[in-house]
Amino acid sequence: MTKAEVITKISDKTGIQKDDVTQTVEAFFKVIKDSMVEGENIYIRGFGSFINKKRAKKIARNISQNTAIVIDEHYIPAFKPSKVFVERVKQSDKIKELAPQD
Repeated sequence: MTKAEVITKISDKTGIQKDDVTQTVEAFFKVIKDSMVEGENIYIRGFGSFINKKRAKKIARNISQNTAIVIDEHYIPAFKPSKVFVERVKQSDKIKELAPQD
């Protein structure tokens, strides 16, 4: 599902015009990005957490030149779903239908 499809679905369910929904969704994403850049984590009860994960300094290998490169410690954005959200997905019959059979 794309962002445009999400906006259309929200607009259909709420009756709010697409332009207003688009502005709201864009503002939501901007607040999350700006907050995470400032070092803040975002916790949304029943949905999940947007957190900054620390990656330790490590030595990696450039295979084509056969050299070692140092990757400094850095932070990456991550999403951790809430337990309620994970359980709901696990119990979904639709997901079970779409899953490949072994």
